[in-house]
Amino acid sequence: MIREVTMPALSSTMTEGKVVTWKKSVGDRVDRGDILLVVESDKADMDVESFDEGILANILVSDGSNAPVGSVIALIAETEAEVAEAKARSGQPAPAAPAAAPAAPAKGPATVLESEPAPAPEPVSAPPLVTRDGDGRIVASPNARRLAAELGIDLATVTGSGPDGRIVGEDVQRAAAERATWVATAPPPAPTPAPAPAATPAAAPAPAAAKAAEPAATFNALQLAVNRNMEASLAIPTFRVGYTITTDALDALYKQLKAKGVTLNTLIVKAVAVTLAKHPLVYATYTPTGLRHNREVNVAVAVAMDEGGLITPVLRQADSKDLYTLSREWKDLVERARARKLTPDEYSTGNFTVSNLGMFGVDSFDAIVPPGTSAILAIGASKPAVTVTPAGHLAVVRQMRVNLSGDHRVFYGADGAKFLQDLAKLIEESPQQLTL
Repeated sequence: MIREVTMPALSSTMTEGKVVTWKKSVGDRVDRGDILLVVESDKADMDVESFDEGILANILVSDGSNAPVGSVIALIAETEAEVAEAKARSGQPAPAAPAAAPAAPAKGPATVLESEPAPAPEPVSAPPLVTRDGDGRIVASPNARRLAAELGIDLATVTGSGPDGRIVGEDVQRAAAERATWVATAPPPAPTPAPAPAATPAAAPAPAAAKAAEPAATFNALQLAVNRNMEASLAIPTFRVGYTITTDALDALYKQLKAKGVTLNTLIVKAVAVTLAKHPLVYATYTPTGLRHNREVNVAVAVAMDEGGLITPVLRQADSKDLYTLSREWKDLVERARARKLTPDEYSTGNFTVSNLGMFGVDSFDAIVPPGTSAILAIGASKPAVTVTPAGHLAVVRQMRVNLSGDHRVFYGADGAKFLQDLAKLIEESPQQLTL
C-alpha cells in the first residue's frame, strides 16, 4: 500500500507550511519515528516524523516550496514493487468539504425571503469512532493529547487509527488539516443587496505621467502570524493603567548579580511573576463560557526577530524558579527563538506577557494584549528624575514607567491598579526577596 505524507498543522493558526529541507531522499528506507523533513511554520522550524514504514518513493514538494496544510507532499511505498507506481503519481489536493447541491437556475433576479434565511454551510463527516477506557477517558497517546491542546482539537471528534482505536498524533494532525481546509474553502455569506447608487460621472483618467507604484514586499510566515494576532486583538476590550516605579534598590541588586549571569530583564520578569502569584485574576484566561484560572504563572516575553516580526518565548512557573535558573532558561530560549528552533509549547503557553522597550531608551508606551492572554505589561526605561521625599526634600532617583494593558472581560481597573501597586512595593522596598 502507498502511504501519503501530508503537510502537518504545527500550530492552530497555520494554513500553509514551507519545506525547509528533506532529511530523507527518494529511495531511502523509512521507519516510524524517523525525521522525514523540516517544515517552517508561522513561528518556528520543526522536525516532522514519519508515521509509516516503507520506502520514500516520491517527493512532491521540494525544498523551499510551500504547500497547504493537509496537502500531500510525499509518498511512501511499502514494497519495492509499489515504488514505480508511487513515482508516477502527482500531488493530491487537500481534502475538501462536500460541495453543496447547486440551486436550480433562476429565470429572473434571485429573491431572498427574510422568513427563510439560507443556512450556513457546515462540514459533513461521519461520526468519529472514539475508544474510551474503563473510567470513560478517551484513549489517546500523550503526543496526541499535547497536539490536541496546542491545535484546539476536541479529542471526542477524532477517529483513532492506532491499536484498538487509540488516537495518535497523526489523527490529530489530520483533524486539524480537515478543519483548516473546510474553513479555507467554505463560501462566504451572500452579500445583502444594496440600493442602486445614483449615477455618478466617470472618474477622470490618471495623469499619463503618474509613476507606477512599487510592488509591495511580501510578509514572511512570522510576520503573517503576528498580523493575524494583532487583528484578533481588536476584538479584546482593552483598558490601560500606568504606574511609575522607583528602581534604585532594584538597580543596586542588579549590579550585585550581573557578574553571575543575571540580566535586568530576568529580574523584572521574576518580580512580575512573584506579584502575579498574589493576583491570580490578572493572569486568568477568558473563554466564551467563563474564566479559566491558570495553575502556573507562565510569563511570555516579547523578542524582536531579525527578519521582522516578533515571538514570545515563555518562562514557565517563573514565580517558583530562582534567578539563576531563569537566566539560563531565558538565554537558551532567546538563542533558539532567533534560530527558529522553539517548540509550540515554548512560545504559546504564556498567560501573561511582558514587553520591555526600556532597553531602547523608550520612556513609556502602550502594548497590545495578545489573544489567548489577559494582560501585557509594557516596561519603559529607568531614568534619573527629581522627586520630593516624604520629609519634603528634593532628591534625584531613578524611575521607570510601566503600563498595564488588560482584558476588561477578565479583570477591572482596580485589579490592575492593585497588581501594579504590589509590583512597585516589591521593586522599591524589598527586591532582595527575588533572590530567595
